[in-house]
Amino acid sequence: MRRFRLTAFMTSFLFAAGLALTGATNAQAAATGYVALGDSYSSGVGSGSYTSESGDCKRSTKAYPALWAAAHSPSSFKFTACSGARTGDVISGQLAPLGTGTGLVSISIGGNDAGFADVMTTCVLQSEATCLNRINTARAYVTSTLPANLDKVYDAIRAKAPAAHVVVIGYPRFYKLSGSCIAGLSENERSAINSASDLLNTTIAKRVADHGFTFGDVRSAFTGHEICSGDSWLHSVNWTNIGESYHPTAAGQSGGYLPVFTSNA
Repeated sequence: MRRFRLTAFMTSFLFAAGLALTGATNAQAAATGYVALGDSYSSGVGSGSYTSESGDCKRSTKAYPALWAAAHSPSSFKFTACSGARTGDVISGQLAPLGTGTGLVSISIGGNDAGFADVMTTCVLQSEATCLNRINTARAYVTSTLPANLDKVYDAIRAKAPAAHVVVIGYPRFYKLSGSCIAGLSENERSAINSASDLLNTTIAKRVADHGFTFGDVRSAFTGHEICSGDSWLHSVNWTNIGESYHPTAAGQSGGYLPVFTSNA
């Protein structure tokens, strides 16, 4: 009987200690500041509900950084991601909120450097041969030039926020091959665009690992929700708001990006 009471006491003690440690960890996480950097995939272009103060940067209350901050209540939340941003724009215009009190940073960047918008415009408006040639040019840039530009961004983030956990978010594949689309790009073009997205993600992930950051791969999350899937979380060509074309919808932010970021934050 005495042994039973001792065992019960130790079990209760360890359980209470575990709760205390968990509570302390959660409190510590909530006490750190969160800064969201990057391009249109982080600002939330395509999801609507853009804040008036963000202007052409089109930061959305439905973007994954805003959704995460609303759910987790960090001690501070600074949202500087901007539509159209390239690596140089992040360095020159987005890093001011970073500091020693920054505990968490998110960023998606690299797609605009590689000419994402021009690739898609070329493929929609011109021939298959011209499209494939433009994709190959983008692939060459991603292989030869983008890594050094990413290094500059990641080095700048680490210098300004030495204690931060940095999560770099990737890009989805755009198309479900052999899917429901009966018009638009050819299957060769769709396959080449997907392959270029894979190369971009692989390149980013390598630089992320070399800097000791965390890569959030969204491709699996978007599987079954690509364009031509019948349940797309990505806009195709949006003729009424062309800037939203090929960007995640609100469902893509909440169902694709947010869970991936949350699991890596």
